[in-house]
This record gives sequence, C-alpha cells and structure tokens, in this order.
Amino acid sequence: HAYRTGSWTYNSSLRDYQIAVYDRETGEVERKSNRYGGAFRPVLSPDGRWLVYGTRHIADTGLRIRDLETGEERWLAYPVQRDDMESRATRDAYPGMSFTPDSRELVATYGGKIWRIPVDGGDPIQIPFEVDLDLDIGPLVDFDYRIEDSPTFHAKQIRDGVPSPDGERLAFTVLNELYVMDYPGGEPERLAEDLEGVHQHPAWSPDGEWIAFGQWTDEDGGALYRTRSDGGGDPQRLASAPALYQYPKWSPDGQRILAIRGSARSYESAIARGILTEPTELIWIPAGGGDATVIRGMGGISAPHFTEDPERIFAYSFGDGLVSFRWDGTDQRAHVKVTGQSQGSGPPPPASLVLMAPRGDLALAQVVNDLYVVTVPRVGGDTPTINVASPSFPVRKLTDIGGQFPAWGPDGRTVHWSIGNAHVVYDIDAAEAFEDSVAVAKKQEAEAEDAADDEPGDDVEPADSTGADAEAGEDQEAEEDEEPDEYRPEEQRLLLDYGRDIPQGVVVLRGGRVITMNGDEVIEGGDVVVRNNRIEAVGRQGSVSIPDGAEVIDVSGHTIVPGYVDTHAHLRAAYGFHRIQPWAYAANLAFGVTTTRDPQTATTDVLSYEDAVRAGRMLGPRIYSTGPGVFSSENIRSLDHARDVMKRYAEYYDTKTIKMYGAGNREQ
Repeated sequence: HAYRTGSWTYNSSLRDYQIAVYDRETGEVERKSNRYGGAFRPVLSPDGRWLVYGTRHIADTGLRIRDLETGEERWLAYPVQRDDMESRATRDAYPGMSFTPDSRELVATYGGKIWRIPVDGGDPIQIPFEVDLDLDIGPLVDFDYRIEDSPTFHAKQIRDGVPSPDGERLAFTVLNELYVMDYPGGEPERLAEDLEGVHQHPAWSPDGEWIAFGQWTDEDGGALYRTRSDGGGDPQRLASAPALYQYPKWSPDGQRILAIRGSARSYESAIARGILTEPTELIWIPAGGGDATVIRGMGGISAPHFTEDPERIFAYSFGDGLVSFRWDGTDQRAHVKVTGQSQGSGPPPPASLVLMAPRGDLALAQVVNDLYVVTVPRVGGDTPTINVASPSFPVRKLTDIGGQFPAWGPDGRTVHWSIGNAHVVYDIDAAEAFEDSVAVAKKQEAEAEDAADDEPGDDVEPADSTGADAEAGEDQEAEEDEEPDEYRPEEQRLLLDYGRDIPQGVVVLRGGRVITMNGDEVIEGGDVVVRNNRIEAVGRQGSVSIPDGAEVIDVSGHTIVPGYVDTHAHLRAAYGFHRIQPWAYAANLAFGVTTTRDPQTATTDVLSYEDAVRAGRMLGPRIYSTGPGVFSSENIRSLDHARDVMKRYAEYYDTKTIKMYGAGNREQ
C-alpha cells in the first residue's frame, strides 16, 4: 500500500507518498520505497512477480515496474496522467490500475483512454470503449472587460470605518487619506489634508471632537496624530518617538489613547506582506500628547479596545478568546471563545476577531468572512465556547455575503462594517422587531386559514378568474412577494472620485527593433507611436504617420517588446498599514511587467493598491486580482449561498475573476 509520509504541504517536495508493506499478523509496517518523486497507487501482479506504482519524474508522472525477483526497475509508461500528490488527494493520488489474470499486461488509464500495457515493454494497446452520457454543460464563462480611460474613477475600497460617539458621523480612510462624513447621506470631507504621508486607523475621542490616527512617511517614519473632527486647526502630533503606530483607541474617560507600537526600522526593512519583522507592544499616551507608557507586548493578542469600563482593556487572543486586563497588563481574564463550523473531522476553527460590545453583554465575532453577534454568558469555571454553527447561547448572523472592518456602534445595539466601497449598519433592535412582526403575521395567517377551514361551505360560484378582481388579487400577491422575509441592514455606497492617471501627449519611439506580436513579425528600425496611454501605430520607420508636435525618442540599438502580462503574480504588499510605494510593484514594472493578476491575495488590501496605481499614487503595473480565495472554510451549502459568495466578488470587490481552492464540488 501507499501512505502519505507527513501532513499535506502547499509546496510539496514530491516525496509525499511512499510504498510500505503491512504485516497482518504482527501489525508492523515496513517501508519499501524512498523515491525522490514519491511512490503511489501500487498494484501487484497475480503471479506475485511484478509491482507497478506511480511516481513523479521532473515535471511529469509515470508508471514504474519493479521485478520483485531481481529488484530491477524500469519505466513501464511515461509520461501518463498527472498525479494528485500536491493536493489533499481526496480521490487518491492516481486512478486505479489492475493486472490481467495472466500477469502479462497492466490495464491503466491516461490521456482520456484505457490501455493494455505489456509488462515486457511492448507498445500499449488501446482498449476501445463507448459511453452513453447526458452531460449538462453551462454557458461559456468568457467576458470582455474594457480597460477604462475615463478621467475619474470610484475608489474600490473604504477602510476602517468607525462611527462617532453620537452615532451621527462616520470616519474612514480611502487611498491612505482620512475622511469624515455625516452618516448616512452626508458628503465625505477630507481631514488633515496638508499632512503628508499615509493616514490609517481613525479613532474618535469620547466627546466626538477629535480623531486620532496613525501616520507614516518614508522620510520621517511614523507618528501618532490627532485632528479635529470638524476639520478646524492643524493636526497635532501626540507621540514624541518616531515609530509605526497602529489601531489607536481612546479610553472611555478621554484621558488616554491606546496604540500598537512597532519599530520604524522593522517596518522599513520588512520585504514580505507582513507589516513588521519584529514583535510589537501595546502602549498608552496622554490624550493631549506626551511620552508613551508600555502596557505589555502584543504577542498572542490583537485588536485592543474598550467597553464603557475605563479600567479594563479588552483584546482578542487566538488561543484564549476574548480577554481583558488592567492598564498595567495584569489580571488577564478570558470572557468567551467563538468558533465556526468544523472542516471534516478537524476541530472547529476559532474566530479571527472578537470585539466586546460597549455594555459588555454581547460580542461581535468574525468567523471566516461572516459576522456574528453572540451573547456573552456570565458563568464560572472554564471560559465558555460558542460555536456559531451549533450555538449553546443566542447567536445572530449579521451578514450574507460577508463583511470587513467590523465595529460596534456607541449604543452597543448597532454594528458597522464595510465591504468594498459599501458601508453597512445593522440595527439589532430593528432586526428583532422585524422578526417579531413576521412571527405575528405568520401566526395570524395560520389562524385565518384555520378559521376558513372550519366555516361551512356554500353554493356561491367563484368569481371570474379573468376579471378585474383576479387581476387586483394578482397585483396584491406580487406586492406581497416583493416584501422581504428577513431584516436587511442599511447599506450605503461611499463613492469617492479620484482622477485617473493618464499621461498626455504623443511620443514616437524610433529606430529600435520592434517585436510586434503580429505572428512572428519583427521590425528592424521601427517607429512606435504612443498617444497618451495607447499605442497608436507600429511600423517601419517612415511607413507610419507621425503627428505634428510629437516627441521623438531615439531607441536605436534597443529592442521594444509589448509589456508582459503576469497572470500569476503574488506581489502582496504590506497589509493593514499600507506602504506608499511597495517595492514588488515597482520592481515588476522595471522588468517590463505592465499588467499583473494575483490569483488569491489572502486579504483585500490589493483593492486599495489597485486604486493607488490607477490614481498615479504609486508606480506599478496595472493590477488585477481574484481577491481572497474561496476556500472550504466558506462551507458553501447551496446554489443560493454560492451566488451570495459570488456577489461579494462581482459587486463589491469587482475582481472580474475568482480563485476557488478546495471549496468542494457541486454535489454538496
């Protein structure tokens, strides 16, 4: 038999499977192979002489045959069908095979056909077969998406939206700029417009007069600022030491500001998508500015926040759940753990974020892409665990297509989140009232039907179903059908317009070798005419019309090729706190990559980086992506659920394509 030598790994070393012999008397297992390309799907000949198994050699899969009498091996068939070693192999690593009863041939399948393969090395013999099959084939999913040249565009993503203490305004960031607006229905207004750099992670003061935020420039490093929420006055620097300041939170009494502080050097030197290469610490500073006091390290916790209690700081621990501690970092207490639906036989996954409500009675949890409100039970003993798939305490699911950047409203009865450039507010009291009204309506309808059934019949003929009464009834039924059967939160698109970075003018690249992509055509000494951001003409020098006033650039001795389109480019710049100029995008552009597509970005930060390139805020290729992948953790339950997931990408992320990775098949 074959067995997997370890757990599944994303980047396989191709030794994942090897052959072993199981002794049915002693229960002992003895390994019989150690091949660099692995060994899987072994099959023995009836006479006991031959062993055939699959293995990988360089880039292809083949079938090896071993003479068990001599130990010699050779290729029986190579190449054959691609194996499935690099996946979780839910249907085995390779299709089944079998010897003929006389042990002279192996029956195997590859290339869409069935073969008899002689063990003596002769040519494979195809076994003809026919299958009567009715196969439903959907429409071709192939769409053309125009690359827009409009002067402006709507930003794809708003980030870190937080409501004001009175619930009347909203602060958020777009393209590293800080905005505030009356919500809903107001016009976004830019704050701290004269302060250079990246502005991220806004936080309101309890009186609503100030907004604190983290700031960064590559020249001066990072700082923590506050600015008046009405736009008056200049921003005030709060922390004296340069560093990376993230996720500030104002204490309920307005006296202190929490922040996560990281080393500026660590942020500058980080080359991967993670923000920092070294641990961060939780600090507080006086609300009016001053020296920082270290509370504790951030190891094992995230998302520090407050309730109405000014004496305790709440945070999320991946291992311990929702916790709180004092201002000196002591007396840590665990309040509740939240988990999601199990994947197969594994343990249920923990939530990625849990936030305590201002009143301390509820908690807001993010499980995979969905948001839930759970009741925080007050029990002694071990920390209570709430599984949102099979809850033991009250749980309310808030989202159908998912949400990001969740935040409690100041009253503890509303929840805010964003998705793409939409901001959503869920009113828990309104949802409960709606559900109560639906329950009452259904009860009354059932009682009316029961009463009608109890009434004696009469001989009155029914009205003409083609008359006006019937039409009126149909209209009424149509109106009733349009009424929602469940509460819908309020959603508003925040459409901020930015200028599209389109160069102006005409340039002629003259004298170079031009690879045209017109078959094998290569032009020596060509002219390439570029108008604004489009190639207008390509041809031999003197064969194309040169517009008056065009700038001519001599590129003799050089070769001009079309920009490269990299359709599998994981560039992944810093997430959470964005960089002004990610190196990976600039480097790819320098090497001639003018368009990239990232299949599976892990986070949605790419949407903002895409906008930054479109607006000319940073150098980089044109950016496309699938956004975060659709994984088995989505637990797609039905066609309608699948459509909800697709709506997230089509209508909110605007990704054009998706990446589905191990999300199951269409039979579930």
